[in-house]
Amino acid sequence: MKIRVVKENDVDIAIVDSDELLITDAGSALDFFATVDYQTGCSRMAIHKSAVCEAFFDLSTGIAGDILQKFINYRKKIAVIGDFSQYASKSLKAFIHECNQGRDIFFVPDEKEAVEKLSMNPRRR
Repeated sequence: MKIRVVKENDVDIAIVDSDELLITDAGSALDFFATVDYQTGCSRMAIHKSAVCEAFFDLSTGIAGDILQKFINYRKKIAVIGDFSQYASKSLKAFIHECNQGRDIFFVPDEKEAVEKLSMNPRRR
């Protein structure tokens, strides 16, 4: 796992690159953001979709809800970077749309948009 920190609008954001799966369940999500926070001090982070288990994107497994609830409970913000058009599930598309309307969890096509979303002042959203 490689972590670099970018600063946008006076907000530090950890961008995480990995060739392996980092988030597979709620426990690994806790390990992930604890490690990132410890190493960088960032509570806002972006990760590529390839580092998240595929079962996350099947809402019937409940894995997405379990994982994202950990981020919310610990006041972490996350952007998942990737192409989500391959998923045909209407419920997943609605879930992604709903997350993108909020302030804490985003599904974005590229790093630039991840940084933009994560650096927004919560009072403006």
